[in-house]
Amino acid sequence: MTHTLSRLALALLLGTAAVASLAEPWPSKPIRFVVPFGPGGANDLVARAVAEATSKQLGQPIIVDNKPGAGSVLGADIVAKAAPDGYTFLTPAAGVVTNAMIRPKMPYKEEHLVPVAMMAVSPSVIVVPADSPIKDLKGLIAASKVGPGLNFSTAGTGSTPHFVAEMLKFKSGAKLQIVPYKSGSEGMVAVIGKQVDATSEASVVVLPQIKGGKLRAVASTWNRRIAALSDLPTAQEQGFANVFIGHWSGVFAPRGTPLEILDKMNRAVDAALKSPELRARLIPQGIDPVGGSREEFVKFIASEKARLGPIAKAADMKED
Repeated sequence: MTHTLSRLALALLLGTAAVASLAEPWPSKPIRFVVPFGPGGANDLVARAVAEATSKQLGQPIIVDNKPGAGSVLGADIVAKAAPDGYTFLTPAAGVVTNAMIRPKMPYKEEHLVPVAMMAVSPSVIVVPADSPIKDLKGLIAASKVGPGLNFSTAGTGSTPHFVAEMLKFKSGAKLQIVPYKSGSEGMVAVIGKQVDATSEASVVVLPQIKGGKLRAVASTWNRRIAALSDLPTAQEQGFANVFIGHWSGVFAPRGTPLEILDKMNRAVDAALKSPELRARLIPQGIDPVGGSREEFVKFIASEKARLGPIAKAADMKED
């Protein structure tokens, strides 16, 4: 009897050990970053750079999967409905916050996506043609108040350039006719070609054109100067404290993802963004690495909602 019990105890012990061995620590296989935009844009560039650096921290490959469509809603919906097992994450831009402000129906609820880590900010840069008489933000606003005003291109309703235009209108009294394009790059090209008078676009997009002498920068719209354009004053420095927004990107997970995984991913992204290699890759392109804790990212998301919601409502922004 004693011998039988001993064998049962040994079998139970071995069985427990076998089950424990199956519970491998996260991550034990490749991770997917879903980018809700096509390849080549600012958000895609940041996601790929951060994915590569973060994979070194975690010891597993991070595969970037572009799922563009519906103003980033398609990719966000895929992740919102993905298994919360720590192997699928969303790397969106500000649309993850603003889409719900301008769309009457969403295929997922905001709480279905959990903030994990802030990646980076490409501050918006307000630009005019290189030979424009407008030299600074005060000059742009003054010029807009003459005659019919100025044409200002955007990347569509609810885009970051659209919010910049509305901030200039509501907070500074600028007289702007908004001209929507399909992308920020198209809106920028329209300024170079003088089809419109001005726009605002991510620093990573306009920096080559500014340095190439095709555009003149009149202000950046973040709370500190862009390292790659250190002589360009912010809107705040020029007396327009309410003109504040950036093309930020972050990491989100499906609701229900274990907290220990969220924390580990946050620490990995933060460490990657502090690495000299990644900073040397992003900063010269006008991208500001951010990082920080999950709590800080949650607070940032809440502040963006509180600040941008009234602007969207006042402008009566509706999806295109």
